Amino acid sequence: MFTLLDYIQNLLNDPEVKKLQAVQSLWSGYGEIGRYFSPKLNTSVIVKSIQPPAEINHPRGWHSQASHQRKLKSYQVEANFYQHYAIHCDDFCTVPKLIASSFNDESTKQVKLMILEDLDQIGFAGRKTQASLQDIKAAIKWLAYFHAKFLNTDADDLWPIGTYWHLATRKDELVVMTNCDLKEAASKIDLLLNQAIYQTLVHGDAKLANLCFAEPAKSNAIAAVDFQYVGKGAGVKDLVYFLGSCLPEQNLFTYAPGLLDEYFSQLKQAISEYKIDVAFAKLETEWRYLYAFAWADFHRFMLGWNPTHFKINSYMQTQTDFALTQD
Repeated sequence: MFTLLDYIQNLLNDPEVKKLQAVQSLWSGYGEIGRYFSPKLNTSVIVKSIQPPAEINHPRGWHSQASHQRKLKSYQVEANFYQHYAIHCDDFCTVPKLIASSFNDESTKQVKLMILEDLDQIGFAGRKTQASLQDIKAAIKWLAYFHAKFLNTDADDLWPIGTYWHLATRKDELVVMTNCDLKEAASKIDLLLNQAIYQTLVHGDAKLANLCFAEPAKSNAIAAVDFQYVGKGAGVKDLVYFLGSCLPEQNLFTYAPGLLDEYFSQLKQAISEYKIDVAFAKLETEWRYLYAFAWADFHRFMLGWNPTHFKINSYMQTQTDFALTQD
């Protein structure tokens, strides 16, 4: 019986491949991310292996069949992204290159493992649990260029709606929400976001933990990983989620307005550099309007998933309240 290492050695055509370390387990025990060294390639690689457990043990008890299928599909979506879209990313929105991939069943295309470029080896070894304002602006630049790069992309083999918290995949969480105005407006908010005229590919899980910072840090360059929930959407969905992941409540009130301006400044520059034909003023008007609705949409998910989570704060509530007053 083939072991994981056997699969990796076969895919790389290198019988001398060795495992260096386990980097981390996948969410809910669905596999592992590991670092391996290939003498043939003369470099280390990152292997993301998907091996769903016999018994699912979600840390918050969310282990329905819908949740299981969503996770399985997310890995296939990620493989599709690396196979067909990552090649279009440049130094302004760096992502790891796909070296090889393997599937459990070629007929269903269920991904088994992905072998990826090791970002540490190309200068992105920095990991951060707290972000400075400079770090946040660098991340916003990555988001802006990524969104500009994929404006008006069809992406039929990715999620039709990007992000992991959108309503269609979170019906269980909606059911357990306490009755409130936001719960009643959930479908309307979801529809408004999904019917945005201007759409791009959103990363879908754009948090600090999924960003790799260049070292030396003075370069301000960033690479991003974990594209399980990449799909279509308004770019501000990523921005809202990112800001909420790295700024505490009071800092959101202080810095979010300026960082929203920073995002659109970088987006305008990226669209110009990439020579993308789009009515930027109209795009900015629409996405600025959707900013509060994106906060409300994530707020809805959090209230169902974990109503005591630290990310639920008065800034989020203020944005939700504003969205609920709009026609």
